[in-house]
Amino acid sequence: MTLTDVTAVVPHSPATPRGRTNVLPRRGLTVPTGLAGLSLDAMASVSYGPEAIVLVLAAAGAAGLGATLPVTLAIVALLAVLIASYRQVIAAFPDGGGAYAVAKRHLGHRTSLVAAASLIVDYVLNVAVSIAAGVAALTSAFPGLYGYRVWICLAVLVGITALNLRGITESARAFMLPTVVFVGGIGAVIVGGLLRGEPASMVVGDPAATDLHTLGILLLLKAFSSGCAALTGVEAIANAVPSFAEPRVRRAQRAEVALGVLLGTMLIGLAVLIEKFSLRPVEGVTVLSQLTEAALGHGFGYYVVQFATVVLLALAANTSYGGLPTLTRILADDNCLPHRFAVSSPRQVYRYGVLTLGVSAAALLIGAGGTMNALVPLFAIGVFVGFTIAQVGMVRHWWLTRGAGWRMRLALNGFGALLTTAAALITTAMKFTEGAWLIVLVLPTLVFAMQRVRATYRRIGHCRAAGAIPAQPRASGTVVVVPISEVSELSREALSAALSMGSDVVAVHVCLPGESVRAFTKAWEAWHPEVRLVLLEDSDATVGGPVARYLRENFAGRRKVVVVAEVDPPGGWDRVLPSHRSDELERELRRMTDTVVCHLRVQVA
Repeated sequence: MTLTDVTAVVPHSPATPRGRTNVLPRRGLTVPTGLAGLSLDAMASVSYGPEAIVLVLAAAGAAGLGATLPVTLAIVALLAVLIASYRQVIAAFPDGGGAYAVAKRHLGHRTSLVAAASLIVDYVLNVAVSIAAGVAALTSAFPGLYGYRVWICLAVLVGITALNLRGITESARAFMLPTVVFVGGIGAVIVGGLLRGEPASMVVGDPAATDLHTLGILLLLKAFSSGCAALTGVEAIANAVPSFAEPRVRRAQRAEVALGVLLGTMLIGLAVLIEKFSLRPVEGVTVLSQLTEAALGHGFGYYVVQFATVVLLALAANTSYGGLPTLTRILADDNCLPHRFAVSSPRQVYRYGVLTLGVSAAALLIGAGGTMNALVPLFAIGVFVGFTIAQVGMVRHWWLTRGAGWRMRLALNGFGALLTTAAALITTAMKFTEGAWLIVLVLPTLVFAMQRVRATYRRIGHCRAAGAIPAQPRASGTVVVVPISEVSELSREALSAALSMGSDVVAVHVCLPGESVRAFTKAWEAWHPEVRLVLLEDSDATVGGPVARYLRENFAGRRKVVVVAEVDPPGGWDRVLPSHRSDELERELRRMTDTVVCHLRVQVA
């Protein structure tokens, strides 16, 4: 998933004001910059997709590893169908359209929430998997760091999150160099490996522990479902057609095809090398690291490929920070998430979305122990749910429009929907006990939560009666109440503000335990502010409870304004110094619908 999975949806969202700027490049993308800016997830998936296949097939020994190429070819065949299907999505939705927008237009609100939930899951997993895979590439080059992989993952995550909280933006042109270096490095590995008769050098280590199984259809299906993680991100270009230069549709389609060719070539090339060199999974060393060392040796070329992999995976993780906060903002605009997700900072950052993404990815990384292969099985389910929804939505689109050649287009998208549905079911069944149950549980939970939020906002909207012409406002007898803790300059400011609001002003003082009521009364009489004072007994060791009861019992049916004066510290750690009795008071008073709480803050110089 990339940032543009949702930014391209913005023009279609009725809750999004026209003119709001998106995080898309100002200048139109070309095919190369489109690949660099929109396809990092797909490119980076070659670092963990082939390894996921090998880990499964290694359980059957040499016979299993001999099936690496056939399984990879099946995945590439599915990739070809997806590329062809998304070329049609580009033609049908030239203004862009992710699974959420397509489902919202053609499949209904609930299905669109399923698509949104799958996108949320994928964004979080993309961060966790990309960071874990990048750290795995780093620890493969420097084995001494392997024992600290969780801390390194969290350090990288905190760094990326902090940068995005400060509003770091991304540019497709800035991604060109690491993308070219990575693709060129993988190409050098493939060519170098094919030309070598024997591996330049081999990793020495203990093979990863496996239980030997007979090679059978279930093992092949399990390997296929694991390797399907390499298909993440192929839909990104179709979702971001508006970001391309004219002619947009043609450029986007060419970029989609170029992505399919590059990704398919890299997957097949690496699979051929895996079989040629008879590689087995080694604890603490990635398959890509083994292939690089076998093809290029453990020299300069090896470190270039490893560092390019680390950088590209970090950039792939960063794209989620552009995508998820924007998606949550759209969902908040549609009343499916709390509205605070739609509030941006002065740097135009949706902080709640960024923090939610960072915390969720941290939980996954800690739960998986920073291990990439523990997270990859979770990845493909949400991806294929989104694929299926988009394809089914396109089937309905062709059925409704029935333009030229609609039957052929409907058949292609229908075939794609069948394949992605089958892939989703296979992945869920094969990986259910390996953690896929978590995704199966999370997806409906997210949908249910968003429906509850939407229902709550609907009830709130009904109470507000928005859109209807209300009755004329009328003045009512208002009493202004001022809680007083002591006779001081702060009390004078509060009473002055209260007297400016109305003539019926009452000062109330809650007599707390251990306090000298006589001393307070004497100080008040000496001050003589000509405001009625009411002393309230403390019955529950709080200020808010007695004041709230006094208002209910003495001013029923009247509008009440409570002026709360408090000192505003300079900032930083000084903010923990006040007693925060005002917060306690407000918690009690906010439950009273006929009471207005006014905060008077006195600045400390």
